[in-house]
Amino acid sequence: MQGDDAMTHTIAFIGLGNMGGGMAANQAKAGHRVNAFDLSQAALGRAAEHGCTPAGSVAAAVKDADVVITMLPAGPHVLKVYSEQIIGAAPTSALLLDCSTIDVETARKVAGLAKDAGYAFADAPVSGGTAAADAGTLAFMVGCDETDFARVEPALAPMSRITIRAGDHGAGQAAKICNNMLLGISMIGTCEAIALAERLGLDPERFFEIATKSSGQCWSVSNYYPWPGPVPAAPSNRGYEGGFAGAMMLKDLKLAQDAAAKNGATTPLGAQAEALYALYDRLGYGGRDFSGMLQLLRGRLDDLPKA
Repeated sequence: MQGDDAMTHTIAFIGLGNMGGGMAANQAKAGHRVNAFDLSQAALGRAAEHGCTPAGSVAAAVKDADVVITMLPAGPHVLKVYSEQIIGAAPTSALLLDCSTIDVETARKVAGLAKDAGYAFADAPVSGGTAAADAGTLAFMVGCDETDFARVEPALAPMSRITIRAGDHGAGQAAKICNNMLLGISMIGTCEAIALAERLGLDPERFFEIATKSSGQCWSVSNYYPWPGPVPAAPSNRGYEGGFAGAMMLKDLKLAQDAAAKNGATTPLGAQAEALYALYDRLGYGGRDFSGMLQLLRGRLDDLPKA
């Protein structure tokens, strides 16, 4: 994908789940031909409704691609799909972009396989959740060769509000893991503060007014407040549906703890956050937004339908 980023390109999009479906739709909306593949026929049907062309296999999707984008559940899926179905089937001129959230080691292994076969590859995990995926306002954290970034940025543009090169291969995954560990910790802190404020007789909505103008201000308070009312777009206003599932936060926290253990980093708050989200998930609420942690800390999970 070189030259004018306004040109029409053939995009192969593999993985049309909660995030991938909206991302592929935005590539089609931008005027690109999108050959889409997923194991789910329902997901393929939704992609077709949004202007994508369903493909019968990964190989069929990638065979004429200028850009290949993958959005898959975990590292083993990414390694298998690239090593067995993309590398060798896609033209070597294609730019390969993995937007999945996986471990750093697997990202680097896939990058090595791709480079050895003559491809340009980037790990490009995202931040923003399903709403941003649908709106085309995701933040991308990219690990790639510096010379390839000029191709990566325009390829991601239809799905992105900002694209940042974090460093070489694997750095995008490192940035995503660290960012989401921080987010998981800060959300628990926000929920604890609200639960305490309520017990002390302080209106949680008034606490929002105070915290957003005080030293406790953070993204979890200002943009994603877990108490209904102050932030209308937050999942707290719709029974903690949508947004970023607690099970997905748990996955990212597990990746962070695994990375910490392998690299000798000390992350005690990350470990505690993982334990709390593991409990949230085990109790049956992993399908609800991660900010529903507030209801666990309030002792009010029974008020929250399981998902």
